[in-house]
Amino acid sequence: MAIIDPPGGHGRPAVPPAAASALARCVSLEPEKFAAAHWGRAPLLSRAAELPNADGFTDLLSPEDADELLSRRGLRTPFLRVAKDGQLVPAARFTGGGGAGAEIGDQVRDERILELYAAGATLVLQGLHRLWPALIDFTRDLGTALTQPLQVNAYLTPPGSQGFATHYDTHDVFVLQVDGRKHWRIHPPVLTDPLEKQPWGGRADEVSATADGPAALDVVLEPGDALYLPRGWLHSAQAQESRSLHLTVGIRALTRYALVEELLALAAEDPRLRAGLPFGTDVADPDAIEPELAETVEALRDWLLSADPAVVAARLRDRAWPAARPAPIRPLAQAAALDMLTADSTIAPRDGLRWQLTPTADGRVALRLTDRTVTLPAQCAPALRAVLTGTGVRVGELPGLDDDADRLVLARRLLREAVAVPA
Repeated sequence: MAIIDPPGGHGRPAVPPAAASALARCVSLEPEKFAAAHWGRAPLLSRAAELPNADGFTDLLSPEDADELLSRRGLRTPFLRVAKDGQLVPAARFTGGGGAGAEIGDQVRDERILELYAAGATLVLQGLHRLWPALIDFTRDLGTALTQPLQVNAYLTPPGSQGFATHYDTHDVFVLQVDGRKHWRIHPPVLTDPLEKQPWGGRADEVSATADGPAALDVVLEPGDALYLPRGWLHSAQAQESRSLHLTVGIRALTRYALVEELLALAAEDPRLRAGLPFGTDVADPDAIEPELAETVEALRDWLLSADPAVVAARLRDRAWPAARPAPIRPLAQAAALDMLTADSTIAPRDGLRWQLTPTADGRVALRLTDRTVTLPAQCAPALRAVLTGTGVRVGELPGLDDDADRLVLARRLLREAVAVPA
């Protein structure tokens, strides 16, 4: 069946100006040049003077905002980690109950945080793309530009301290220096493009030996500077004469190995690959395994050549889409908009929504979303496209429907399903 893609094609949303602006805050190069020379290949340092925001990144999360989170927002683990001398501090040392009506013991105790931070510990605020409004919006826009799911942590480091020893991440990152100065030493990978199942701890000796050698990049980040690091690049960072606050935007890219994993999962449908080994096979004997391995490889090759790209794409969609949430909606305001909806009301697509519009075998149209599929009459397709690909449309002008009563029914359904929002 044909799939009617959103703008950008292949399930991608269009790249609005806000998304382009979010990327421009992180890299000093044009997107095409960044993609060709650095994306997944090499670090990129972008100084504040080369980036568009004169005020740096304090609008995303300032030191005062961090204090607000640590003291007045009922922060709970695992949204905070604490590191000291390269090791994580057990959560029991800085959590407890929150008083009457909030006795659960996983809540951050501000007085304990003060004690640890004053003693040189680094505070890591995690999952800020789900907690802090400015970062919720920024992460959604940047994720749209990169077409990848993102996560955001903040690192608060006391003067002269270093939170973690030299290590590598299994995802690309943007480092956005908010406050203070931090000295970064970057070394080439000991493992190119590591997967999530290949953390640096399994190669600690190689990491340590490489870190003792000359750095590929030795730089102090100032407020407003940005640094891009591909996964696998070794790095360590130390605050300088004052405290340091930086944001780390992690980019959770899909890899070709993800294709391999989905293909192998589908290969269970092949009877030849489900067959047991012969009776009495000594699995420790290479000579006994060799013919079975050859036959398995042949069967796998035959199956792979018949793999249906549409089926694989559907599995990858189910893996990738849930990792990137669309813009938050306000349930009370959305419910009120439903009650007050008229033909003169304007509705717009929910920002960051992943969707596909697919004709069905029975002549209807299916709107596929991250967690469900909404099936509607085929005559709704033009109106759906008008809503989902635009920036706002008056309900009375929705195309393809006979009268305002039908248009209102569809508009209410889209609002109720959180596909559209009041404009």
